[in-house]
Amino acid sequence: MSRWAFASIRPVRQVHAFCVSKALSTLSFEETSSRSSKLCPYNIAKQEPDDESITPEAHLKIDREHLWHPYTSMTNPMPMRSVARADGVYLTLETGERVVDGMSSWWAAVHGYNVPELNEAAARQLGKMSHVMFGGLTHRPATELAKRLVDIAPDGLTKVFLCDSGSVAVEVAIKMALQFWSLQGFPRRSRLLTVRGGYHGDTFGAMAVCDPVNGMHSLFKDALPQHVFAPRPACTFHEEFREEEHLDEFKQLLVENKEELAAVIMEPVLQGAGGMHMYSPQYLRGVRRLCDEHDVLLILDEIATGFGRTGELWGSCHANIVPDIMCIGKALTGGYLTMGATLASSKVAEGVSAGGYPLMHGPTFMANPLSCAIAAASIQLLTESPWRERVRNIGAELKDGLAGCADVGVVKDVRVLGAVGVIELNRAVDMQWITAKLIQRGVWLRPFGRLLYTMPPYVIQSTELQTITDAMKDVVKAMDAQDR
Repeated sequence: MSRWAFASIRPVRQVHAFCVSKALSTLSFEETSSRSSKLCPYNIAKQEPDDESITPEAHLKIDREHLWHPYTSMTNPMPMRSVARADGVYLTLETGERVVDGMSSWWAAVHGYNVPELNEAAARQLGKMSHVMFGGLTHRPATELAKRLVDIAPDGLTKVFLCDSGSVAVEVAIKMALQFWSLQGFPRRSRLLTVRGGYHGDTFGAMAVCDPVNGMHSLFKDALPQHVFAPRPACTFHEEFREEEHLDEFKQLLVENKEELAAVIMEPVLQGAGGMHMYSPQYLRGVRRLCDEHDVLLILDEIATGFGRTGELWGSCHANIVPDIMCIGKALTGGYLTMGATLASSKVAEGVSAGGYPLMHGPTFMANPLSCAIAAASIQLLTESPWRERVRNIGAELKDGLAGCADVGVVKDVRVLGAVGVIELNRAVDMQWITAKLIQRGVWLRPFGRLLYTMPPYVIQSTELQTITDAMKDVVKAMDAQDR
């Protein structure tokens, strides 16, 4: 918003404030006190934290009346299940039911729950400080985390911006790209090129590069910047890549718009919440080459794919490439606390900081010491574990366990990559119905659209994974029976 727009707002606020002040000045003390209590009501009764005397029913009633859940309507909410505790790969509901978590809490809890090493890291840090501002100050958890990230990141990504979440990491990456070109004397290079079927978060900059048609943000399309969208990669992960057929339209759009492009942004090899599409690493390699040829930055969103989920530590490793900017989140803290990070090359950092110019972004909880300490411990736990073998075994068992689903009439496709198993259906799922059926079978999954999928913790055992795949097969067959 321009400063002129702000100027036009101020008088309205001033008049409003004057009217309220004038009205209150005509009231007696008693009237003012009474009116103030109505204007600013609060309950001064003593609040007991974690009051277990509240019945499960009352607890869910409070939830239903006051809490807004993700991607949920307040006027037509879905039934909620209340979790009492979580251990290993299991969630224990307040009803006493125990379910295998096949979601890793939206792909974050790669080590499972109640992990001793992460609990200890949290307790140690809480004994020192839970938070301190990062402006003008630093602390050891931040420098330790930065060192660990640089050590495991693709070569050359040596500059680390620690932030609040994956969506914010994407916002920071976009800011970096735009500022990079603006300070090089190319302010017109402010658009991004991406592919359809992508998902990068729910904040405004991130929404603008999500799929504009089949994404979740069509309501906001008129308020978002207009970027350039190529078709979704048509070559599957294991399919033979043919450049003229599979990359030609992307190349054409990049060449046509390169004078306005700041960067290409993509999820490497696996598109997450935009449809769980798995595409050829050769496509990604071709994108890197085109970016180099036409001097366009490459941002890779590794928020869902990073930390081993696809079978390599980073999705980009499948293509043996390095982005200019990389976004991470989700599994960064092992699912313990919200945190994201944006990593950049020295070239990008120097361009963004040309002439000593600052990067104007500074979240209040940037580099939160507690999150940093847990993230550093999570990275150590991951890198010292046989994560690659675990992910490979999960992938093999998912292929075996879901193989029979391909012949079910309601199923369009079954695909597996690393520790990701997806059943794509011919119609949208009934979320309430399918969730209840899965819980009856001892499994927690969160399907969306036409997708029933699992991204389990890496520590899951074969019997627990079979519980998940058996449940997925059962509900798919039940859906097929409904259609007959």
